[in-house]
Amino acid sequence: MSTHSFRRSEDLRSLWPWLPLWTAVALLAIFSHGPMPLYSTRTLAVAWEMWRDHHWLVPYINGEPYSEKVPLLFWLIHAGWFVFGVSDVWPRILEVIFGGVQLVLLSVLARRLFPERPWVAKAAPWMLLALSYAFLFGLQVMYEVLLADCVLAALLCLTPTPRRAEPRWLLFGLLIGAGLLTKGPVMLLHIVFPWLLGPLWNDWARDHRARWYQRGVLAMLLGFAMLVAWAIPAGFSGGEAYRHRLFFTQTAGRVVNGIQHDEPLQSHPQWFGWYFVWLPMLLFPFSAWPRVWVALGTLRKPLDNGLRFALCWLLPSLVLFSLISGKQWYYLLPEFGGWTLLLAGAIAVLRERRVALAENYWLGSWPLGIGGIVLAGALFALPYLAAGHQLHDEWINGAAPYSRTFSVVFLLLGCLLLLRGRGEMRRIAVAGLAGALALNTLFTLTLWHKYDLSPTTALVSAAEADHHAIAFEGSYDGQFHFAGQLTTSITELHDGQALQDFAKSHPDGLIITHPDKLSASDLRYALQIQPFRSSWLVVWSAPTLADLRAHRTPAEPAQPPRVFPAAHAQYGTQQ
Repeated sequence: MSTHSFRRSEDLRSLWPWLPLWTAVALLAIFSHGPMPLYSTRTLAVAWEMWRDHHWLVPYINGEPYSEKVPLLFWLIHAGWFVFGVSDVWPRILEVIFGGVQLVLLSVLARRLFPERPWVAKAAPWMLLALSYAFLFGLQVMYEVLLADCVLAALLCLTPTPRRAEPRWLLFGLLIGAGLLTKGPVMLLHIVFPWLLGPLWNDWARDHRARWYQRGVLAMLLGFAMLVAWAIPAGFSGGEAYRHRLFFTQTAGRVVNGIQHDEPLQSHPQWFGWYFVWLPMLLFPFSAWPRVWVALGTLRKPLDNGLRFALCWLLPSLVLFSLISGKQWYYLLPEFGGWTLLLAGAIAVLRERRVALAENYWLGSWPLGIGGIVLAGALFALPYLAAGHQLHDEWINGAAPYSRTFSVVFLLLGCLLLLRGRGEMRRIAVAGLAGALALNTLFTLTLWHKYDLSPTTALVSAAEADHHAIAFEGSYDGQFHFAGQLTTSITELHDGQALQDFAKSHPDGLIITHPDKLSASDLRYALQIQPFRSSWLVVWSAPTLADLRAHRTPAEPAQPPRVFPAAHAQYGTQQ
């Protein structure tokens, strides 16, 4: 066997068993229930409207240009629809593919950054697939996992190989462009610090500083050229308002709180330390592994290039994202691979230099094991507490019928984490992945009905087929458009006068409201009621709702509203 063939064989062998394990678990989890409102349903709605109306340049939602996102993910969804037809199956498989690619890229990156410590390349993908939040969020048809692939692939271009020390600048620029077309200019924030601080971790950059920065700037210009090649024709196609939001408001409104704009943005402002507070949760279960903290605390100079790379990437990025006004947990998803590199690299150093600490049982996974057993006990006791009305939470009450079965799962996982001996990291990884799958399954069995919009979607789709106008009180996020294959827009009603005008213009129309609690009028006059998250979706005949809002008594309905389920008996009403 040639050296090249042997190396390829070794690379393929290194994917086993974490890649097939991840694929099987992710497919099982992502198809256990339908696309999640509002994350997945919004993405699918945009892809559907682009497909339906042949808007290949400009994303659309509810009949209007959608400046919040750029089009690469939608194009990839369309590519699958050209081959397999329109359904939600391909977009979900695509997300699983993105997740698998992320694990492979991380493994290759770890191998290049830690050539003297092969354990890191073996451990890093295991650690990444076990991160509970990353796994559960990866089940959404969203942009962040594709962005993480672009980030890891771009950073991989900067790392040396045994046969080439200089980065692959052309590929670096193309991948920056792909990231820009996935999520916009935020792509640069994920990759700029490893490049700017290149001389601190890359020997070639240290010896060729001028070339490193010159070629890096050219690569970024290439990436921006790719974005501009789409943005300019899209801006002219989408109109002046879309052009303004695309080139200024939708980015600036997230970076700086208080920027003025015509329409509300999904900016999610939070205080500076928000990410620092939530980072342990994002890195669970490894944030609860004492050996990780000891490994980080005992790191001493000189650090090898891989650890310096991780620190140059993570620390300034975390500070920068903390300074930005808009914050969401998933904004840091592309950095999760970097955190696992740092943790795995620190553990590898501990294993080499401090063997006693690396093998000490009291620094092992036992806190996670005890936590799993405590959780199992809480789940086992949940039906007793719910039956005794000691807990008044609809989520807990919903989980109670199945909680004892899942208590056995977490008991077994807790016992697994109490074991001694080799393979501790993999036991944590397997337990983390299995625990996340168990929680997703418990959610599907007990609480998915609060997210399943099928009843309202079916009613809306049938009404549109009969040429009835449909309105939504408040902001509509496209949650019915893809599943209902809608071909017309839903009118947004933002005040009482708009509601009255709609009812007058469309006496056979429907209006959807989103109250926190049900009233006696809802249960008497509405057409249909279903739970949604912690609140409700109520579908009305437009004249009936207009009469009620104007304090007029509407005509008595021919039949009572359909309720999914008969929730008024379970949760009560407001008067």
